[in-house]
Formats: sequence, structure tokens, C-alpha cells
Amino acid sequence: MRIMHCPGIWQKRPILNFREGKTGQSHIFLIPKTNDYHISALVLRGFCEMEFKDIVMQRYATKQFDGRMIDEQALFLLLDIIRYSPSAFNLQPWKIKVISASRIKASLRPHANDQPQITTCSHLLVFCANTELEPLIDKVLWGMEQSGMPKEMVGQYAGMIKGYIGSMTPEQRMGFAREQIYIALGNAVNGAKSLGFDSCPMGGFDPVAFAEVLFLPEEYVPVVLCAIGYAADQPPAKWRLPREDVFF
Repeated sequence: MRIMHCPGIWQKRPILNFREGKTGQSHIFLIPKTNDYHISALVLRGFCEMEFKDIVMQRYATKQFDGRMIDEQALFLLLDIIRYSPSAFNLQPWKIKVISASRIKASLRPHANDQPQITTCSHLLVFCANTELEPLIDKVLWGMEQSGMPKEMVGQYAGMIKGYIGSMTPEQRMGFAREQIYIALGNAVNGAKSLGFDSCPMGGFDPVAFAEVLFLPEEYVPVVLCAIGYAADQPPAKWRLPREDVFF
């Protein structure tokens, strides 16, 4: 799969009056919509011919960033790549705290085993499980109606999903949200590399302490971190289990 010029890939309307934004050597075409940025087309100079398999192979868990900040428009592109991640029932049971302030990152570092990625990265993404699923169900059903799905079909779907989610224990809800978050994390690390910067997924941190420092509401539970920025280290040789040890 190539990263190509794909106007309208995420919008079902004609792409008109788009403006060009630039980040480094990349050219990014964005359409402002309310207070958000929706990607209409993306042309990355030097990356437009990059195969997805090359993105996967070149991505690695960066241990030291150089402190440079990612351009705001490039950041918005990555956030949209994450936002469009798939999830069961399209519930998207995540809330992602985006941290750029050095002071906050410094206060979080002791609660992440003093790992340098926390303070040397451009932005730290804190992926939180959103365990309040009922409001998300309502939003999904509303979205289905807005997309033109027949009301009878929406009603049938509503009964099925409400029954399934309603039968979950609090522990099962948390497990459900965690499973979806790791799908979004995959988009984050590969998306970062596709846009020309680096990342490090991180699980070694104290979620309770993070929640306290960030004043998170009780229903948002930190699950995993993703530091993004420009690498100051060198990637190690990539090693994985052989194919026969993975697939059967």
C-alpha cells in the first residue's frame, strides 16, 4: 500500500477551496472544518512512494528524542490518523491526552521509570480507556442515522449493541476498551513514521500517578503512552520470530 494523493478519502463531498500547509519537507493539504482539521489529501515529499511495509520495517521504539517540536499541522495529521482507527462497534472507547508542555512532561517522568523519552519527545500521547460506554453508543447511533442508514436497521443495531455492552461487568468494560486502544496505538506508531517522525510506545508507567498529575476524571484510565518526536538515537537491528513460529 502506498501513501498517495487521495482527495476526499475521508469525506463524501467534493473537495473545494483547499489550502496548502507546509511542514518541513512535507506538503500537507488540509480543509478546516469547524475547529478541526480533516485530511482531504496528503502528499509527502520523500515519502509519497514509501510502501507500508517499509514504514513498518523502519519504525522502531525510539529511546531518545532530540527535543525538536513537531509542526502543528503535522501533529493534526497524526491525530486524525489515530482518530480514524477501527474499533469494535465503532465505539472508539478512548480519550487521548496530548501533552507538549515541558513542565508537565517533567512532572510525569518520575512516574514512568525516569525514561528519557518522556521529556525529550515533542509530544506525549496518553491513551486512556473511556469506560463510560453508553454515551458512546448514543453517538454511534446518531452517526449512523446521519449517514443515511435506515431507521429500522439502526434500531436493530441499537438493541444488539446495548444488550452486549449492558451485560459487561466493570472489569469487562475496561478490558474491552484496552483491546480497542491498542489498535489505535498501532495507527499512531506507523502513522508517525509515515509523516517523517518517530515514536515510542510505552507501558512502563504508573497509571494512578499519571491520572493524578493530569487531573483526569475517574472514567478515563491511562492504559499506554506514545512519545512522538524526532529520534536522536539509532535504530537497532530489527528482530522478530520466524514466520513458522507465528503462523500455524
